[in-house]
Amino acid sequence: MFITVSTMECHEDFISYLDSDTSLKILECLDDPADLVRVTCVSRSLRQSVIANGLCKQLCLRMFPQLSRVAFVVELNQHGGKEHAEVGSSNSTEWLVLQREHRVFSYLSKALMSSVAMNCIAKTIGASSTDNFPQESIDNTLEPRDVIGGRYSYWSSNGQSNPNVPETLTYELVSQICLITEINIRPFQAYFQLGSPIYSASSVRFKMGHPKASLDAVDDELFVWTYTSPEFPMSQENKLQTFKLPEPVLCIGGILQIELLGRVQRQEMDGLLYICVSHVQVLGGSLSPPFNVEILQPSGIFVLKRDQLASEEPKIVRDIRRLVTILQARGVGVLEWDQDDDDDDDIYDSDPEYAL
Repeated sequence: MFITVSTMECHEDFISYLDSDTSLKILECLDDPADLVRVTCVSRSLRQSVIANGLCKQLCLRMFPQLSRVAFVVELNQHGGKEHAEVGSSNSTEWLVLQREHRVFSYLSKALMSSVAMNCIAKTIGASSTDNFPQESIDNTLEPRDVIGGRYSYWSSNGQSNPNVPETLTYELVSQICLITEINIRPFQAYFQLGSPIYSASSVRFKMGHPKASLDAVDDELFVWTYTSPEFPMSQENKLQTFKLPEPVLCIGGILQIELLGRVQRQEMDGLLYICVSHVQVLGGSLSPPFNVEILQPSGIFVLKRDQLASEEPKIVRDIRRLVTILQARGVGVLEWDQDDDDDDDIYDSDPEYAL
């Protein structure tokens, strides 16, 4: 049962009869961001409680621990809204900060829950080794086709006698803030070699993070990794293998690295072990342009920015943008977009006195 804005002028919310600790425990049980926003529409006292206790921010942190490194939030192109004191509160700087955080994290939670799945790779950064450059470059892993211009398309590592020597493939994502759910990898099968061997790795692991402030040539590690996945076994099969992360991961900084662990296939020609990959997909959703981040070096904490103008695209533009994304990613396991998902838009865009 929903309590509308028109009825709440005549009825008190039942939580107002409870002590503050009990009412807060009830509100903290809500695990859907949309429900928290609905609560703020019930009454001024509930809205003040949600904002004062930072419940939208807390829920986002529980859902996505990567947000624990947010130093503060910023609203860009904010217009038309008034930040005013609630009944029983002073118009202090602290209260204005809480209101701003509530708005930003409320809209962020909606974006996280409604992002459309797409291939999030923007471009390659580099491979730990390449056997024959550029014929066997990491750039070939962006191409889903096996053969291009009469040549097989794949990346190949250097050969090694030690099966434990790892390899890495590093990619830049489409934005600095992406929600990643799974990574798909297809090992390369060398049909032109005797027995058509498949040069897969024994297992894979994934890292996400951001570039270091100074790309010092003497520094072997150019990136700060803020997430490392469990290790996934890889089968020696010529198919697109899906590695679904235990939980969706918010990649802050837009860098993803694939670690290929363990060599299983020896090349007959030279007796060395190689790893070869045909195609890579990184599935998830971009939260840009409405949201962006600024990494504060060297601490690694970041500023979360919300651009209100980007968030206020006309609905027809948002629909067309989503449709284009779906069509572009149709061949890479994209999830269908259900137009009913936008039914909750009204609770985020309603009267600012009650909603956000």
